[in-house]
Amino acid sequence: MQNINVAVIGTGHLGSIHAKLWAEQEGATLVAVVDPNEANGKKAAEAHGCSWYPSLEKLPDVDAVTIAAPTSLHHELALASLKRGFHTFIEKPVAATNAEAQDLVAKASESDLVIQVGHVERFNPAVLSLAPYEINPMFIEGHRLAMFKPRAIDVSVVHDLMIHDIDLLLWMTGSEVTDVQATGVAVLTDTPDICNARITFANGCVANITASRISAKPMRKFRVFQRDSYLSLDLAKGSVEMFRLMDQADIEPDHQFPITNVATSHGDRTIVMDTPNVQPVNSIAEEQRSFLESIRLGTDAKVTLREGAEAVRIAEMIEDRL
Repeated sequence: MQNINVAVIGTGHLGSIHAKLWAEQEGATLVAVVDPNEANGKKAAEAHGCSWYPSLEKLPDVDAVTIAAPTSLHHELALASLKRGFHTFIEKPVAATNAEAQDLVAKASESDLVIQVGHVERFNPAVLSLAPYEINPMFIEGHRLAMFKPRAIDVSVVHDLMIHDIDLLLWMTGSEVTDVQATGVAVLTDTPDICNARITFANGCVANITASRISAKPMRKFRVFQRDSYLSLDLAKGSVEMFRLMDQADIEPDHQFPITNVATSHGDRTIVMDTPNVQPVNSIAEEQRSFLESIRLGTDAKVTLREGAEAVRIAEMIEDRL
């Protein structure tokens, strides 16, 4: 197995998690952390037995980097990483603005480097368990509520929290956004801390999502309504509840449990509680493994730069409506 030498840029909350998991990741070696704050950088380096550098410019050549610095620095750091020929993992949001995100897409198209965006919910056990199922949503409702934390306030709640659900919406629908309505308010910071958005897609799906970073209790739930089925994902717990309308002959008794029969225009059918096969994983470690696999195989990242940029574009549309 090809060993990949990795550096983590930024040793804040998320950067520290990435550094810890890279140090434990099979097939990878954490060789350095980068942080302009010497005390923080050296502390992280000592914790994981690697080197510290004050800037990306001073970092020796590596195979790949994870950018976990403040969002305002993503564009600058990503361009510098690409210029040096590093495969690049960029935490979400991929950039502070749509213009910066589109610039990254244009510049990255000139290289064959793997660039992955850290939309970690794609690697949530609940989301991964949906792989065997056909997902064709007609209506989606999402709530992402968090208690206030004095970090990541350089961006609004839309770019900080809601962007997770924007990415999930784009992935689930596979459709273009045709209309956005939104309302929100700044309470504790200078940018919106709570926001509700109604998003309409070209395929007819409508999504209603709410994000708050000033809530008393955390919540990360996603409800998906589609023809003949209903899915409830608790992303915090990594669990799924699924109810489906099925023909009796199609029920698989090992994981599908009949609840009641109903008469429909297509004949008698059965409401079934389905239990997707949810495998517990560390979502950040899982996205790191996916990044490594793409590097080794030379394939597109599971969450591409274009997808990350599109999430930023829709987030900017939402903020424009506030």
